[in-house]
Amino acid sequence: MENLNFIDPLLHGITPESQSPNISVKQMLCAGVGALLASAVLKKTGHTKASAVVGSIALPIIVSACYKKFNQVSKDKIDAKSSSGIEYNH
Repeated sequence: MENLNFIDPLLHGITPESQSPNISVKQMLCAGVGALLASAVLKKTGHTKASAVVGSIALPIIVSACYKKFNQVSKDKIDAKSSSGIEYNH
């Protein structure tokens, strides 16, 4: 039979690569704060439309960083409380 990889790549072991970059919480917070500072500078120089665009990006970045940190902390707490089912009594 012909090479039919185009039909279903997962059947042939071709897995899609992860397209999302692994950005840390610190990097996200720095990007958000930097966007706020850039927005403030643009507003002071009289570029109000550009300031609004850059400023509107800042809050979602900061909220995403907070959510990522909250998700990491809650996952760590769940992992600390969960047991593998094997108890060692020495």
